[in-house]
Amino acid sequence: MTLFFIFTVKDLVEIHENVGIGKKERKTLNRYHYGDMFVYLEKKRKPTAVAMENVKVKEKGDDQPPKRIRTQKSEEGEEEEEDRISALPDCLIIDILSRLDNTKEAIQTGTLSKRWQHVWPSVPCLIFEDFDFIRYKRLPDFYLAVDKTLTQCQSNNLDKFEVFATYDKRFKSNVSSWIHFVTSRNVQHLDIFLVYEGYPKDPFVLRDDSFFVNSHFTRLDLGGCLFSPVKPISWNNLTHLTISNVEIYQDSIAKILSGSPLLDTLMLNFCYGYSFLDITSKSVKSFQVSGYEVFDEKVVVEINAPYISSLKITTDLYLWKILLRDVSSLVKADLDYHMWKNDGKPARKKYQDEMLNTLILNLRHVKELNIGIPCYEALARLEVKGFIFPSNLKGVDTTSHLYSLSHSKALVDCHDSGSSDSDAYDSDASDSDAYDSDSVESGDSEEPLLEEVN
Repeated sequence: MTLFFIFTVKDLVEIHENVGIGKKERKTLNRYHYGDMFVYLEKKRKPTAVAMENVKVKEKGDDQPPKRIRTQKSEEGEEEEEDRISALPDCLIIDILSRLDNTKEAIQTGTLSKRWQHVWPSVPCLIFEDFDFIRYKRLPDFYLAVDKTLTQCQSNNLDKFEVFATYDKRFKSNVSSWIHFVTSRNVQHLDIFLVYEGYPKDPFVLRDDSFFVNSHFTRLDLGGCLFSPVKPISWNNLTHLTISNVEIYQDSIAKILSGSPLLDTLMLNFCYGYSFLDITSKSVKSFQVSGYEVFDEKVVVEINAPYISSLKITTDLYLWKILLRDVSSLVKADLDYHMWKNDGKPARKKYQDEMLNTLILNLRHVKELNIGIPCYEALARLEVKGFIFPSNLKGVDTTSHLYSLSHSKALVDCHDSGSSDSDAYDSDASDSDAYDSDSVESGDSEEPLLEEVN
């Protein structure tokens, strides 16, 4: 079996410093243990790729066998030899294993040396993925493998626990035991993403009280996990929270905010259920809505966040509109979203334009406003109608090919619409659309369009 450890020279220096090896010792260690190896720079991953096949190291300029460290002599006088990799200190091996993609790879390194077989349980990062098990339709084996691995873990203070798994109700007790393990081992960064085949009829619900009252969490990435805590939440050291692919209501978000005094970043990815986000915590500076998925009703989402400095609205929005209330402290905003109707078709141009126009109006005070490519067509239609955009608008190259195409299409749309006042430049005006009735029932007044050119 060939294993590749990927390290840049900079990373090797960093590893040495992390384990307390000084410059003098580092110089010796580099020459003594690593030799003149080829250095491969790979942009996407950190690392110098060091290929090791049965602890063989590729030397610069040829394929000579690796040099050996002479350790001691046996009674018969014969010199015993030890692989370079076996001579590495445990602290350095642990640091190397922590940089691998997942725990399975860390365990497999035991084939390199007998010493390595007993080192991986001390690694402070555990990462599990079910890709191979799904491929061979052995999902139960994945859950059993994770359970077994956790029983061998020796570290009582883990930096990270990450798991990506396909879930159904058969594995409820397994995931519950994982959450208990996380809280009992003082995990700082929990990243759990549960995937469902089809619509989740029985989603996993977080119920463990020790999960909601935990001073060790500094970052939580929760995907596909329902939670509606009855008691107050206490995450005193949490700074980053991402919630994905789950139904969540504003009362749960309010409990999170009140119980997370250090929370700096809040991200809601493809969540649904909420309609009013009252983010009045002074600690939260960055907020992101990436997608809103709901297919049985038309939704208006209001955001009140007077203290955030960064706002992102991205990806696919299955809703009518997003309204911004108090965002007076904003410095930077990014609008990079697609709008869709519940039948999976693009939202009507009229509503796309109205929402973008309203958002830009409410963001005129920010220092930097970025408009992404998905919003180009609506932006071009507003421009064709003669509106002046604020000076803070950034990131839109009006000379680019993509924007030119959007502008040309907007000219055609406006020309085809003629002088129609009922559904201006809307080619699908004849389609039935429940948004029309919602606009009357909601009682919202029409927002003024951007200032027209004189």
